[in-house]
Amino acid sequence: KTGPRIYRRVVFGLLAFALFNSSDMFLLLMIKQSGASDMAVIGFYIFYNAVYAIFGYPMGALGDRIGLKPTFIMGAVIFAAVYAGMAFSTGIIAFGILFFLYGLFAAMNEGIVKAWISNICEKKDVATALGTFAGLNSIVALLASVIAGVIWSVAGPSAMFVVSAVGVLCVVIYFIQSLWSAAA
Repeated sequence: KTGPRIYRRVVFGLLAFALFNSSDMFLLLMIKQSGASDMAVIGFYIFYNAVYAIFGYPMGALGDRIGLKPTFIMGAVIFAAVYAGMAFSTGIIAFGILFFLYGLFAAMNEGIVKAWISNICEKKDVATALGTFAGLNSIVALLASVIAGVIWSVAGPSAMFVVSAVGVLCVVIYFIQSLWSAAA
């Protein structure tokens, strides 16, 4: 099931996800606001990247075994849990667990998304499809961070994280619904 229609449906869902996936700096700012030192904040970011690097291959293999869409959906659920957790957590241990999970999410996202798009497009169109998605995703990512910043400023950091978590759960529902349709 390849072609422009399924590509548009998948990219629509992925861009909707991106609209709720603001810059990682908001996660780090939340840790900083909880009273963590600059070194601790940097340590959390290094930890997240290490988890992402360690689990990139296993999560890619998981995607090959169970399917790219289910792997992406599991990652999105983890993302929503992390953002919900960030809304209410203040302790270093909780942040450590959340950043571990966030690293898993990252490992279940980037490569999986690229493989998913590659698999639903004709071979001759893969580079164009990936380039189009990357361009649109970059624009939406910028918009997501602006929106997150406005929510953070107006309603507070907890509200921003809750809005993101709920928004991503709506995207999860969109993709789960499409599991039972003729889509990807």
